[in-house]
Amino acid sequence: MDNIDLPIWFVIYWVWNFIAFLLMRTDKQYARNQARRIREKTFFRMALFGGAAGVLIGMYVYRHKTLHSSFVIGIPVILLGNLVCMYLLL
Repeated sequence: MDNIDLPIWFVIYWVWNFIAFLLMRTDKQYARNQARRIREKTFFRMALFGGAAGVLIGMYVYRHKTLHSSFVIGIPVILLGNLVCMYLLL
């Protein structure tokens, strides 16, 4: 079997998005249990720094924040920005 050497930035990108996805799940659980919530600002920061895909997927998998227009519009726009930045960096 061939040894695949993934660039470190690729691994970091996917780990960061997985963390963002889990953060969305955690906030949904907090909402159901009426516990202290994760700030919306945290989700936007995660998205801005490369985690927009994880936040967006988490939104729709867990049906969380999908009625907030700031998320429905903002997160896809940030994802597009993430993709443009990655394209320009490569």
